Amino acid sequence: MNRISPSPQLLPNLQRRKFLEGLVAGGIVMGLAPWTATFAAPGDIHTAPILSGTEFDLSIGEAPVNFTGTARIGTTINGSIPAPTLHWKEGETVTIRVTNRLKETSSIHWHGIILDTKMDGVPGISYSGIAPGETFTYRFKVNQAGTYWYHSHSGFQEQQGMYGAIVIEPAGGEKIKTDRDYVVTLSDWTDENPMHVLKKLKMQGDYYNYNQPTAVEFVKDVSKNGLSAAMSDRKMWNEMRMSPMDLADISAQTYTYLMNGTAPAGNWTGIFKPGEKIRLRFINSAAMSFFDVRIPGLKMTVVQADGQNVEPVTVDEFRIGVAETYDVIVTPADEAYTIFAQSMDRTGYARGTLATRAGLTAVIPALDKAEPLSMGDMMGDMMGGDVRHAKSEYGPSVDMRVDSPRTNIDDPGVGLRYNGRRVLTYADLKSLGGIMGSTEADMDIELHLTGNMERYTWSIDGLEFGKSTPVHFPYGKRIRVIFVNDTMMSHPMHLHGMWSELENPEGGLQVRKHTIVVQPAQRVSFLVTADALGRWAWHCHLLMHMDAGMFREVVVA
Repeated sequence: MNRISPSPQLLPNLQRRKFLEGLVAGGIVMGLAPWTATFAAPGDIHTAPILSGTEFDLSIGEAPVNFTGTARIGTTINGSIPAPTLHWKEGETVTIRVTNRLKETSSIHWHGIILDTKMDGVPGISYSGIAPGETFTYRFKVNQAGTYWYHSHSGFQEQQGMYGAIVIEPAGGEKIKTDRDYVVTLSDWTDENPMHVLKKLKMQGDYYNYNQPTAVEFVKDVSKNGLSAAMSDRKMWNEMRMSPMDLADISAQTYTYLMNGTAPAGNWTGIFKPGEKIRLRFINSAAMSFFDVRIPGLKMTVVQADGQNVEPVTVDEFRIGVAETYDVIVTPADEAYTIFAQSMDRTGYARGTLATRAGLTAVIPALDKAEPLSMGDMMGDMMGGDVRHAKSEYGPSVDMRVDSPRTNIDDPGVGLRYNGRRVLTYADLKSLGGIMGSTEADMDIELHLTGNMERYTWSIDGLEFGKSTPVHFPYGKRIRVIFVNDTMMSHPMHLHGMWSELENPEGGLQVRKHTIVVQPAQRVSFLVTADALGRWAWHCHLLMHMDAGMFREVVVA
């Protein structure tokens, strides 16, 4: 096993590529408790144990891990990263005893699961958390089916490996008939202490961004658009102290991207027989990374979004935001296909293989070229207005505001437009059988997603969590929520405890989700039925955006 330096920015290109692709056999390396199931070998369905039934015992702890050639300590559940996959059945009551063996408070949040607020697992809102040495018992009835996941809601434990899949069988049996069923968890790993990563971002918001405009690109812009236009464009970005390549806060300069807990060089493999219909349950359990997923040579038919059945739509590629899930059906015919999930900023990828036997590989596509943000991403509706500095309105935590946001939901996002592939958009997603809720709202609530990249502060309506007051949802009312993204980054917004039913620009209901991605300079609206009494979390699921302030409390009373 080759050991290499953990400082990829100082390495020659070949060594750096090996670092970013990770080890051939990354994962838990030593010190496993005797009761822990080991990682599966390539060709097995999962890299983590599968637990099923109604009674579960989970233990939060630490274990040495090695994804890059350098041993680090990961945060584990039952000794594995990812945590065990939990299989439940709709209509049953599950009891989950969680013991915290860490030296700090921990928690588990059941993402997308509709339950009582006391079982939601958010310290400071649902409960006080699970103290070191304590066991907390979660008990709730499972009222839904589909693909979900669970993770820590304490500090940066999620970034350090504390996440796992949930698969819920429908009460009447699975209507989506397939021959094989694989969970595909996507995540990001850093050998750095996440607190140090945040500290670097606080000092310099683009610390990890190596995709900066170059002199060569300026010459190309001059050739394409003329000197005056090219100079004007550079002047605008410089005055705003922003970069059109500000696509992700954290890149493969520190991240290794994992598929089912396996680094790219490890090549997680799912076995099939030619002609079989395979269900792939994609879960983005990353801390900070959006992924663009495709399987060259295979069409993917999307049948579920965030655990909810949708009208089938066939695509070549889809973008999956942090915390979203997509279930797709594929029918491979040949020997091997690459599952390719490149990061939105095009600095790295997670990768696995579908094959007829272990050990086979397929061609790994080259990373697409990173595309800059467009003027529409910056200014919104080009016909309606412009962007102005908003410090006088929101204070130092906000560096810009979009006056005329765009309202289209048929945009796949920067880097996916006009790439020659059929790419999924929110406009393609339609809940199977329609959404049962009313299209009428009792009240509207408009909130702006705000931030300041120089200070690396993130907020809602210019107020970081701690400075804000709760948002109140009157119990039983139908509420239209309007999000306006005043920033240049996409934010996956997650409301705990209640479904978010996305509207289209014409006012019709599209799809029921638990996490809605709001693109730069975009306005989206969705309807919520406030049927869950209590206190709930509402936040951006980019972990460091949440930690830096893009978080609100919702009170339903």
